[in-house]
Amino acid sequence: MSQPSNVAAPAASLSSAASRGAGTLGLWVMLSGTFLVVLDFFIVNVALPSMQRELHASAGTLQMVVAGYGLATAAGLITGGRLGDLLGRRRMFMLGLLLFTLASAACGLAPNAELLVAARVLQGLAGALLQPQVLAMIGLAYTGESRARAFAAYGLTLGLGATLGQLVGGLLIHADLAGLGWRSCFLINLPIGLLALVLAPRVIPPLANGNSTAGSRLDLAGMLLVAASSVAVVLPLVEGREQGWPLWSWLCLAAAVPLWAVFGRQQRRLAARGGAPLVAPALFANSRFVTGLLTTLAFYVGNASFYFVLALYLQQGLALDPLGSGLVFTALAIGFFATSMAGARLARRFGGKPPIALGALVLAAGHALQLVNVAPGHAHVVAWMVPLLAVQGAGLGMVMAPLVSTVLAGLPAQHAGVASGVLSMVQQAGNALGVALIGVLFYGRLGGAPGNHGAAFGVALAYLMASALLVAVLHRRGSRLPSAKE
Repeated sequence: MSQPSNVAAPAASLSSAASRGAGTLGLWVMLSGTFLVVLDFFIVNVALPSMQRELHASAGTLQMVVAGYGLATAAGLITGGRLGDLLGRRRMFMLGLLLFTLASAACGLAPNAELLVAARVLQGLAGALLQPQVLAMIGLAYTGESRARAFAAYGLTLGLGATLGQLVGGLLIHADLAGLGWRSCFLINLPIGLLALVLAPRVIPPLANGNSTAGSRLDLAGMLLVAASSVAVVLPLVEGREQGWPLWSWLCLAAAVPLWAVFGRQQRRLAARGGAPLVAPALFANSRFVTGLLTTLAFYVGNASFYFVLALYLQQGLALDPLGSGLVFTALAIGFFATSMAGARLARRFGGKPPIALGALVLAAGHALQLVNVAPGHAHVVAWMVPLLAVQGAGLGMVMAPLVSTVLAGLPAQHAGVASGVLSMVQQAGNALGVALIGVLFYGRLGGAPGNHGAAFGVALAYLMASALLVAVLHRRGSRLPSAKE
């Protein structure tokens, strides 16, 4: 799973991107869409208590504010990527950005919890249309070293959107601008989205994929099957733990396997008849791509889950307010930013290839040291936690920033949109799976005892350490496989 050499720092890509018509500003506009989608996945967690008080929402309705967004995004990512292949990536990017901005306004102005949930579902669907286009456009708009830099900038955007979500949400709620409170967490998307919409047709080229799929029809049967399969996996993972793993959650998970099998068979049959399947079977015949997806899944089951338990530990275990918790999260973002920026130097030091396996080991070591820190429950746990979070963030940056370009390296342009959608869906499913698994471990160890948060966080850190070690193993295995061009 090695990557093209010279995976340079994201900052360099923003200042020296030589491309096929898309320069520095074009990259900023593309990445603004990704930043909004990721930020809105994480920022809402800080605002949930305020939403519940103002809207008098039940716990179940409040859960759907989070789950509705994640489910809609997961269900639509592959279809969103295929629509970009068929109808034009810039066009679908702009449509997704417009719908996301309008849905954000609806979230921020929602008069009750039910309409907020509906707006969040629309926001998730818009994100599913928007997000795959960014990866596909970067792959087509940039070449050589500039492409590696742009992909690294994409990875940096993913990480900063996640790590800064807690801080940005805490700051907005604390500032209470114009008395908006939690609503500003959604309304902040409006100026960013509108500015990006104005600039997009001016700085992003049309980016035709240069193949014959333009006249193809959308595979509606495949679209319905992949949506049902995605929901069957993600819904029970998101809602099952919260509801005590009822029978329906296990039935959903059991149904996911035959649904994916039917989807795969339907795609192969359609391709054999000369049709245009939603996902080309050739993608999954590429062993490096498949191993890259497995590595991505292993990484993301420890990504959102880490932010999830860290926020719980800081706010419930250490009694920090949202702003204080967000400030502690900043150490994680600093470590992430530092190694992402040093991507070029790290790649040169390791023979032109990004040290993803090493980054996973650094992350595992950071989790292990943090486990030692929180286990005794001493008075200076936060003081020691901050530098260790920087180590954990450094490991995250070494993996996340170059991982995307590593997985997508060597794939043909005509599959760019769908491959990006598949990769994004694996990320989303990994996040959901990770939060579900770590929730079982964390709350199982907590056991309702108020003084048990340190031990519960320690169990979660042990799980996260295992996840990071699995990433290292899978990446080393994938790096030995022949590339798609060999």
